[in-house]
Amino acid sequence: MDATHDRLTETFNIVKRHIEDKYGIPVGITDVPDPNTGDFDGVAIKIDYANDAEVALFVLIHLFGHTVQWNTNERFRVIGQDPNLKKTEQEMEEIAVYEREATQLSIALLHEAGIRDLDQWASDWWRADFAWLTNFYRTGERADFRKFMKPRAAPPLSPIPIPWFTPTKWVSRYSF
Repeated sequence: MDATHDRLTETFNIVKRHIEDKYGIPVGITDVPDPNTGDFDGVAIKIDYANDAEVALFVLIHLFGHTVQWNTNERFRVIGQDPNLKKTEQEMEEIAVYEREATQLSIALLHEAGIRDLDQWASDWWRADFAWLTNFYRTGERADFRKFMKPRAAPPLSPIPIPWFTPTKWVSRYSF
């Protein structure tokens, strides 16, 4: 399915409510310091009010995935809090796992909320996000994200179960 603006907006509202109701994690639409599109700290998620519907939905579900990771895996929290741009190949391999798993948790979240038609969309966004991130770590360039988008270039990721977790406040990497 091609994700329309209306479908993405509807999905954002359904998923936002699901995150707040099931997991007790408030989602705020607010001003997030540029150039960031969102932020999280383990107990809350912030989405920048200037995002379009597509960016807002991906940021929401992806940051939920990272919220789960930070509350269940100390190594992933360390990776996520590291503000350094210079990364070794081994660090990039760990980051790839961290980012992919966040999207697999995102897809599980979509399924929990009754959304089963956006797996390919979320996977395409993950691949573009990781390509952007890899380019950023290698060059320091904040390129136009959409130049990395290659719809349906690979099969969708499979969801992984969302483990039980207790939201715990951590220091956001943007707080450093």
